[in-house]
Amino acid sequence: MNTDPIPDLAGQLFSLRGRTAMVAGASRGIGWALADGLARAGATVIGVARSANPERSLPAGAEYRRCDVLELDSIERCRDEILEHWGHIDILVNAAGISLPGSGVDGFDQTVATNLRGPYLCIQAIANAMRKAGRGSIINVTSLGAFRGFPNNPAYAAAKGGMSQMTRAFAYDLGAAGIRVNNLVPGYIATAMTAASHDDPVAHEQRRRQTLLGRWGTPADLVGAAIFLASDASAYVTGQDIVVDGGWLAKGLV
Repeated sequence: MNTDPIPDLAGQLFSLRGRTAMVAGASRGIGWALADGLARAGATVIGVARSANPERSLPAGAEYRRCDVLELDSIERCRDEILEHWGHIDILVNAAGISLPGSGVDGFDQTVATNLRGPYLCIQAIANAMRKAGRGSIINVTSLGAFRGFPNNPAYAAAKGGMSQMTRAFAYDLGAAGIRVNNLVPGYIATAMTAASHDDPVAHEQRRRQTLLGRWGTPADLVGAAIFLASDASAYVTGQDIVVDGGWLAKGLV
């Protein structure tokens, strides 16, 4: 009879202990939830955003820095502070985003800058540090808008579609350095960004019925997939879309 102890394989695969994560857009919503979740999975987390402070306190193991993710100099200063203090950056999460439905050219430019240019700058800055370590995981938070058309918001769809394809391009460029790049694709998640449709009874019901699970998502629903992508459990996964949408994309007949 084999009496050897059963190894904690799941704990080993999904553990983030000893890893340092930078989470952009961590002041609220999905970014805050991912920063919180990665910290609870054992990572040292530095949440960054343009806001002076996060809307809620982050847990033990997580800190917050003000950083303008649209300015390369600001990102590089934050990166250098992290490297000086912790020595390495193993995980980058690009969760900063805005949505400006119905806006004109200025709104288009703002949306593309925040949702596409900002993640590009963060990857450019952080990938250099990951190359030296010979490994890293970059997680880009995209959207159903990268796959489907939604009304009155072409800027958001264009930016998220571009971000989705940018992920595959960076996966190609960085794979030889041991850096994985993947998309985390949320469905309709109840956040401040989606409050207008969430609070409208008709829009709320339309979106609820579109999912196979029959409910809106919460930011916490994305944490498990983020831990998977950040950890050794996904060591052979890169250039992929990990969709967490309650079955929205899979649904055929309405």
